[in-house]
Amino acid sequence: MTTIATDTFTTATAASTSAKTSTSTSASKTADIMGKEDFLTLLVAQLQNQDPLNPDDPTEFTAQLAQFSSLEQLYNLNESMAGLTTAQANSQKLSALSLIGKEVSYNGSSFSFEGDPIAVGYQLDGVATGVTISLQDSDGKTIKTLQAEDTELKTGNHFITWDGTDMDGETVAAGTYKIVLSATAAKSGASVAAAPLISSEVTGVDLSNGMLTTKAGEVLFNNLIKVTESANSAQTTALTNSAITTNTTTNTAAGTVAATTADKTASTDDEQTAQDIITNYIKTL
Repeated sequence: MTTIATDTFTTATAASTSAKTSTSTSASKTADIMGKEDFLTLLVAQLQNQDPLNPDDPTEFTAQLAQFSSLEQLYNLNESMAGLTTAQANSQKLSALSLIGKEVSYNGSSFSFEGDPIAVGYQLDGVATGVTISLQDSDGKTIKTLQAEDTELKTGNHFITWDGTDMDGETVAAGTYKIVLSATAAKSGASVAAAPLISSEVTGVDLSNGMLTTKAGEVLFNNLIKVTESANSAQTTALTNSAITTNTTTNTAAGTVAATTADKTASTDDEQTAQDIITNYIKTL
């Protein structure tokens, strides 16, 4: 005979009871939520069971019908808004795919450094007399200080390219770094706000959450403030156009030479042989 410990049986029974209670509570909460079908059922039941000698007031009945109509409209509006939100989110994700290879600027105080120069900047809400950008490592130690030029102190967005070196000119290790700004207002007694900016090339898109992956880290699509053509993309386009122009010119010249050679009749067998060799060579171009 198998013996079951009393405490084990009690624990299992309690767990089963708790699960049933939880399921029952969840089902009860769901059942407590009345929808438009429940409202219409109650209204019809009220009409069917009214006192013939004392029928419901038509004014009250009209008000109830108006409430039902409002409920129906709100229910449909809720479904439409949910669909609109989903469509907008999907549209935003598809739009983010076109940003791959583009240069984006966004608000951010931290970035990832992988060895390549990176553009860090600041956004001023007024005119300043001086702006200092301090770059700090993960330990909070300042590794580099950049000073804004006199021409970069007006209201707006400004960027400075950091080459990845510290104060001693040595290349820093790859990792995450932080931007700390200090701005001085042009007018005495006034204040000027400065927000850190980062500019980097988009290398990927996470469609599950709309997050863009750049060479300087991740950023949400909604946090972008500017999108431009990256230098690498522009250079590639220029080289492609140059190659197309060169090939077109070569083919045009080859066709002209071939036509000229074909129109010219050789006077001797040696000249004919040379002409055939030239023609066959041009065809391979």
